[in-house]
Amino acid sequence: MLFSTPRPYVARQFRALISHASRYSTSPYNNILVSTPAPGVTLVTLNRPKSLNALSTPLILDLNAALKEADTDPTVSAIVITGSEKAFAAGADIKEMQHKSFADVYEKSFIKNWGEATNIKKPILAAVNGYALGGGCELALMADVIYAGEKAVFGQPEIKLGVIPGAGGTQRLTRLIGKSRAMELILTGKTFTAKQALEWGLVSAVFSPEQLVDEAVKTAGTIAGNGRLAVQAAKEAVNYGLQVGLEQGLLYERRLFHSLFATEDQKEGMAAFIEKRAAKFKGK
Repeated sequence: MLFSTPRPYVARQFRALISHASRYSTSPYNNILVSTPAPGVTLVTLNRPKSLNALSTPLILDLNAALKEADTDPTVSAIVITGSEKAFAAGADIKEMQHKSFADVYEKSFIKNWGEATNIKKPILAAVNGYALGGGCELALMADVIYAGEKAVFGQPEIKLGVIPGAGGTQRLTRLIGKSRAMELILTGKTFTAKQALEWGLVSAVFSPEQLVDEAVKTAGTIAGNGRLAVQAAKEAVNYGLQVGLEQGLLYERRLFHSLFATEDQKEGMAAFIEKRAAKFKGK
């Protein structure tokens, strides 16, 4: 679920990034910018600065479309999602939700499509600066790898609005940091810092705001240099294992491992290792 604190702001450190993304945008979206900062890497920048990147329905539709486009693009191997220095995404546009009735949200399965990021086969990295509250935090939790800026602030404050997280906050946060800690955060609406997120294992690394996106793109580029089929299989194995018992997870992992021996990339990767050269993967 989502929470926002609308306030006009465009971080100085991100103007160059937004300018780059706008200049090299590959699709006509209104609420996001899409660019290619490195070979094989798609960068999606949430772009509603006046509302701290509040996750309105139009923005979510743009984001879902861009992610699906990248997922089906054979030249793309990894995706980075970011916002501005002030806010990754501060939550939803509360004005859009305020007057909805039970019938409105139930019959139309409101926010059901906000979890589309979890259906993307290619790895997604979230580069989180500033506020990642409510749905913004939930969006970050949908990523495969989370990097945070030093001033990032996470939280699920929906309880203060008379609702609960509805886009995975009660489920993913609990699985990642444990029941007691997640329950405290969800029931109180407290926020937590990037340092705490790192200590709890929620994020992989913390960088200065100026370095954050570059580091995320660098990691995405490293991933893009690996065999695409193996990368996708690894992501699938890890995510499947989180939903089942260990034995079932191990069986699934082994089947995926076996299946990769039917690919050209496996032959190329092992030949390159033996011949002491860089592998030239083709995604076949």
